[in-house]
Amino acid sequence: MTSNPERQIIVSLIQQANRDGARLVKACAEAGICLRTYRRWYRNGAVQTDKRPTAVRTAPANKLTTAEQEQIIELCNSPAYSQLPPSQIVPDLLDKGVYVASESTFYRVLKAVGQLHHRGRSLAPKRSPASTTHKASGPCEVWCWDITYCPSVVRGQFYYLYMFEDLYSRKIVGYEVHEAESGEYAAQLLQRSQLREQCLHKPLVLHSDNGAPMKAQTMKAKLEELGVLPSYSRPRVSNDNAFAESLFRVLKYRPHWPSHGFKSLDEARLWVDRFVRWYNTEHRHSKLRFVTPEQRHNGEDAVLLEQRKRILEMAKQSAPSRWGQRSVRNCEPVGPTTLNPEKEPTMQQVA
Repeated sequence: MTSNPERQIIVSLIQQANRDGARLVKACAEAGICLRTYRRWYRNGAVQTDKRPTAVRTAPANKLTTAEQEQIIELCNSPAYSQLPPSQIVPDLLDKGVYVASESTFYRVLKAVGQLHHRGRSLAPKRSPASTTHKASGPCEVWCWDITYCPSVVRGQFYYLYMFEDLYSRKIVGYEVHEAESGEYAAQLLQRSQLREQCLHKPLVLHSDNGAPMKAQTMKAKLEELGVLPSYSRPRVSNDNAFAESLFRVLKYRPHWPSHGFKSLDEARLWVDRFVRWYNTEHRHSKLRFVTPEQRHNGEDAVLLEQRKRILEMAKQSAPSRWGQRSVRNCEPVGPTTLNPEKEPTMQQVA
């Protein structure tokens, strides 16, 4: 429900945008409302006040009487039903030839008197916290990692690819293929990857999902030993680890991916070796202005992009009619990379 002062601010901003040339429907969408809402708010040259708070509402004809509500409460608190939910009470009453109210009505009456609470040994439902946000301004500041299945020729048997990716450069900084998921394998790979990248005992954030190897005691102990800050996705939200998921899609959609499965562990390891070499040193990443992850990781992207821009400018000067008013393609180096960036509030939320 939007108060009258907020309505006046939103309507004035929409009208100002419309006078400046914006379409009314687009201005309304930018403000977070639809065109019908705007026309309901603004009629006859004035902003209309919301009449819902002062509206006089008659009681529904089928509303339970006070005696009926007390009967429901008395039934739920009786020794026979005090340990049962309404979903069990109502069918039992029906079997006895008694109907008082529906299950939803039982729940509503109990909630109104403060008797609807979570019971039992299971944890009460709760909202998941907002996704963790991390920003990488250079290599070896934030890493993402995950484990994916690699099928074998034997139905139901898989090999497991462990892969660490640098958030800033998208470079694969560590990988191994094993026959099982294990926190110990992951801990050893993490330490070897840090040694290879020369960032051992330096500030590093390691982001992953909530899988068993990610939260294994061996892995947690190794993170604490190396001074690595762990970061986890929200439960059952794969988008929180989107960089790792995207990398696995590139992996499994390569033309030479053996869809029939790997014949052995050695074959799987050899194939992944070739993929990582291609991905890091040959693949021009679309989100990095089409430089390779290795070039971005080593800080060579700025020089390469400047050279591209210079060549494009020369080509435009030699044949300006082919370019028209268009500028050359964007050759500015990509800035810091953010994992799970916070959503910008809409105009209505700001108001």
